[in-house]
Amino acid sequence: MIDDKEITSLIKLLDDPDAEIYEHVHDKLVSYGSEVIQYLENAFGEAFDAIQQERIANLVHEIQFGIVKQELELWYLGGAFDLLQGALIINKYQYPDLDDQKVINYLESIKRDIWLQMMYDGSPSDQVKLINHVFYSIYGFNGNTTNHNDPQNSYLSQVIETKKGNQISLAIIYSIIAQKLDIPIYGVNLPQHFILAYIDETRQSEIDNGVLFYINTFNKGFVFGKRDVDQFLTTLNLTSEPQYYEPCSNVEIIKRVLRNLIGSYDKLGSVEKVKELNQLLELLQRDVNRNG
Repeated sequence: MIDDKEITSLIKLLDDPDAEIYEHVHDKLVSYGSEVIQYLENAFGEAFDAIQQERIANLVHEIQFGIVKQELELWYLGGAFDLLQGALIINKYQYPDLDDQKVINYLESIKRDIWLQMMYDGSPSDQVKLINHVFYSIYGFNGNTTNHNDPQNSYLSQVIETKKGNQISLAIIYSIIAQKLDIPIYGVNLPQHFILAYIDETRQSEIDNGVLFYINTFNKGFVFGKRDVDQFLTTLNLTSEPQYYEPCSNVEIIKRVLRNLIGSYDKLGSVEKVKELNQLLELLQRDVNRNG
């Protein structure tokens, strides 16, 4: 049970110049977790002391970042089965008040609009043409070519709002919608580019791991083949590795999102954000016994 009077008293002590007192107050408030955030935000609006305001803001961020770390770790240890959940956890790093359900409902509405026009006996290329039509022409999604390094391109809520994203955020949204429709489209971790593959598991022995073709979501769902991937790797002076052609895990996708964010914030000189995002990345690189 949260003690209103104790929290109010503790918040009033946040501007205490005594380091030992401040440390005790800080630790006690952090121990309350998310329950104390509303009290801190209310106190911030009423505070006139600059030190107190700064300490309140830092405390709120510290608690919210702790929640993101905890949720990401639970997602990882639980098997990382839900890609959307992983992407939403990362979204909360910058937008802690994100309404998950709003994003989920929006993706459901895109899925429904595709489903209403879908002929289930249509070929894989017909299915992709329909997804492309709804996703790009009706909903207006596009690659952000003018400001590609903007960190906002990596947060699903912002991509949905602006209809602009980078390769991986568009690919995440596109593949989640496809999979909701039982269309086997999965992410491929290509160097310097993130693409999708349409997989026919019944033909894995006939063709390369069942990959019928690849999709470039950054370029309006452009469809291409293995030879194009070969050529792309040649231009990068890279040898062909199986992971450049095959679907990758949800963990690898979220790690790629984090690396993109680290790169974006590094260019902006946001040292603290780079440090925190590296902590999140390290969580996903730990060698632990996991399912899946």
